[in-house]
Amino acid sequence: MRIKNVVVFDLDDTLYNEIDFLKSAYKEISVKISKEVSVKSLIIYNQMLEWFYNNHNVFERVIKAYNSSLNVEELLNIYRTHRPNLQLEKSKVGVLNDLKKRGVFMGLLTDGRSHQQRSKIEALKLNNWISEIVISEEFGSEKPDVNNYKYFENVFGEAQYSYIGDNIKKDFVTPNKLGWTTICLNDNGLNIHKQTTSMVQKEYLAQYKIDEFSELMKIVF
Repeated sequence: MRIKNVVVFDLDDTLYNEIDFLKSAYKEISVKISKEVSVKSLIIYNQMLEWFYNNHNVFERVIKAYNSSLNVEELLNIYRTHRPNLQLEKSKVGVLNDLKKRGVFMGLLTDGRSHQQRSKIEALKLNNWISEIVISEEFGSEKPDVNNYKYFENVFGEAQYSYIGDNIKKDFVTPNKLGWTTICLNDNGLNIHKQTTSMVQKEYLAQYKIDEFSELMKIVF
């Protein structure tokens, strides 16, 4: 009897680029400030992005620059709770469809706030493919806690497990210990958290590194 195949994905900077969520939030914030100060939202949005790429405190800068009555906490709330405008790349849709056709069980393991991560999942329509979802705030622990990974083993039982992520500081060390296949999607230049392998111990690194999402098919099968 053929052993079943389970693929567990990270979310941010793996299934989509997290910078797209940031841009979505910045657009909503810029529209809100624009209505208050009578400056075109595109001007505010572009200024916010410039501050972000220059490692400034964006919310403090935008409030001060436009003399907004909003405070940092209010902008953070918009950032975390807005309905993001996100879309899966066609190539990733194709891979997920192919995995589903092949009878692969799929899970999602992500750290973050429940509302924020759920809104991303909904926008990306990931429930079309993924049946089991672990979000750290809901689950009560974050990666690399072994319980977050063992959850999938408890649900799916004996199987060939693969984990696909991007964060070398926490994504792979535990599934490596559990005997899973670990795959790191290399930074395409858009990742918010950069992949710096220096000073990272070997056990934290993935067994495989890929540049294109579709390459995982050759590793999983």
